[in-house]
Amino acid sequence: MDRQIIIMEWIYDIFGHGKNLDTLQMSSRAILVFFIALILLRIAGVRTFGKKTAFDNVIIIMLGSVLSRAVVGASPFLPITVASLVFVIVHWLLARLSFKNKLIGKLVKGEKISLYENGKENLKNMAHAKISHDDLLEGVRVKTNASDLANVKEIFIERNGELSVIKIK
Repeated sequence: MDRQIIIMEWIYDIFGHGKNLDTLQMSSRAILVFFIALILLRIAGVRTFGKKTAFDNVIIIMLGSVLSRAVVGASPFLPITVASLVFVIVHWLLARLSFKNKLIGKLVKGEKISLYENGKENLKNMAHAKISHDDLLEGVRVKTNASDLANVKEIFIERNGELSVIKIK
């Protein structure tokens, strides 16, 4: 029994308890949270957060926010770790379901939107996507190294928010 008490006191000395943490305790928690985050990312898989969609960015911000509470002692450590795991599992599950079901994929990830086709801008879709004519030209310059739409067949805003430009052959 004395050994367990000594171990618990050692853990409290290194990781602290509550909100009044010293530099060593916060640093120890930061190291532990770093490895927890690494494990969570490995569980999720590299492609889960690799596409950098708006949804991915929201999940990453939320996950970082939740995990930061563990470092500063703002919330109990174990519930934060479990909540972070739940974030990752739900994100992974939605990605998996999106792969197998087009409707879920459309709801979670959205769909591509045609902005330009056969010499005509689709003004309705451009307004919906909040893309201006200048934004289209920027996409053409970035993707094709051209400064006009002369050799462009189609332009889409993809599900991840990037513009894709298809040139005339």
